[in-house]
Amino acid sequence: MLPASDSSNYNARMARVSVGAYGTPRRWFQGSTYAECSCLVSDVTGPDREGQKGDQAEMEETRMMTARAKRLSGTWERLSQIAVKGAEHDSRERHPHPKCLEGTRVVLLNHIYESLDNKETNRLIWLHGTAGVGKSAVAFTVAERMRGLKVTEETHIEMRLAGTFFFSRKHTKRCMAGYFFATLAYQLAINFPSVKTHVNKAILENPSLLDPDKSLRHQMEALFLRSLRNLQRRLHECGSPPLVFIIDALDECKPESLNQSTSESLDNDKSESELAELISLLARALRDPGVPVTHILVTSRSEAYIREAMQDKHVRPLVCEIPVKITGESITTTISLDGADVDKDIYLFLEHSFRQQRSRCSTFPQPTKGQLERLANRAGRRFIVASTMMKFIDDRHNDPRDRLELMLELTSELLPGTEVYKLYDCILSTCADPSQAYLHLSIVATLADPLPISQISELLGPGQGRDVETVLVQLRSVVDIPADSSLPPPSCTIHRISALYARTFLSSLDNARYSRKHCPPGCALRIE
Repeated sequence: MLPASDSSNYNARMARVSVGAYGTPRRWFQGSTYAECSCLVSDVTGPDREGQKGDQAEMEETRMMTARAKRLSGTWERLSQIAVKGAEHDSRERHPHPKCLEGTRVVLLNHIYESLDNKETNRLIWLHGTAGVGKSAVAFTVAERMRGLKVTEETHIEMRLAGTFFFSRKHTKRCMAGYFFATLAYQLAINFPSVKTHVNKAILENPSLLDPDKSLRHQMEALFLRSLRNLQRRLHECGSPPLVFIIDALDECKPESLNQSTSESLDNDKSESELAELISLLARALRDPGVPVTHILVTSRSEAYIREAMQDKHVRPLVCEIPVKITGESITTTISLDGADVDKDIYLFLEHSFRQQRSRCSTFPQPTKGQLERLANRAGRRFIVASTMMKFIDDRHNDPRDRLELMLELTSELLPGTEVYKLYDCILSTCADPSQAYLHLSIVATLADPLPISQISELLGPGQGRDVETVLVQLRSVVDIPADSSLPPPSCTIHRISALYARTFLSSLDNARYSRKHCPPGCALRIE
């Protein structure tokens, strides 16, 4: 028994030590002698002090975990800021999105879909062609289809479309390779939440990965390749179909140069070398045995330096090239963006466009079948020409019947590839002041980044700048005009797929009649 003097202290002590720091029952002292109790109390108070230390350790661990969580949250926020949202296939920056009209490009799209469904080996599918033949429309259409396909039936958010990057030399962050892998890693982590932890950890270990000047190889390995490896086991076990990445306008992975100098050639060499490295790194990722079955669809113009990179001995085995010849039932067919079947597709596009306008306005002209065939034929198998024709006819400020007649007059014999130049010439000739329209179009075509109309007006000065909006409205078939002239970029810019043709047309000697004497002092124009 305990002495009476110690009774109250003992009871208080028992209440404190009977349950440990983690809620675990400690020792009970019933039936013990004082000496035994003393030993037991001594026994208990020792571990109790240890329990307090344990509490402190646990609190310290919690504090460290909280701090780490905050750092990871900050890391994800930084990645979110670096990732180029405008490069996503469905971004508002790219609106309106070019896409294939239902019933067109059927053979080409089916060939691409079959290639993307191949589970045997990773592929780099290279779709190439001249400007204006509809590469971006195909890329967007494929992206939309892949985004609608689940990795497994059980999932709600994990789709086959793992990431997209639509390059554009008209937008600063979309013409640089330095943001490429960070953007894809961000999209991949959004689609596959389990990847997010690994991406955050990589950035936490090396924050410089988010620097656009960082080595592309380091970015690819830490942000892209490591993320894909993390998915391999789970996707393999569930029998997932291949993941798909889509990269559009790879040739536009080079900024527009504003300076006519010898350094421009060096800049081009650097850009082409960097693009070749990018292709090599994508191929390296696809060759890695630790990644799930993955296909990358790449579109570009048929540039020599891109072809050279695709034919590298380490890249070539992975490449599925389109145009491609396919033999079936003793018939050889070439699948391409500008094959003979494109005339029919353009005819369907024009027919659909006129029908849409007729549903909006009952008096809108409806060309005959023969007239549609003539318009389709003069488009030169380039959707950009057909699209620009429709924008010109339906500018909502002029009689569409008169404009249709102007387009039909273009259907004389033209050299292949020159149809769009004749079209631009026609569009300028309909402006109230063709020379002034030429000047304004030249400026818009030359800008490295789009400018609001209000800033273009300031650039031209008090005289020429007064009527900028009035003049550009007459060019809406080739220029995007914002509703608010004070809007920040992107606002007033040539339609992305029209830009190359516009620059080439404007620099042509044939257009010398649109005098540059109207240029204000200090405003030197150079059209690439």
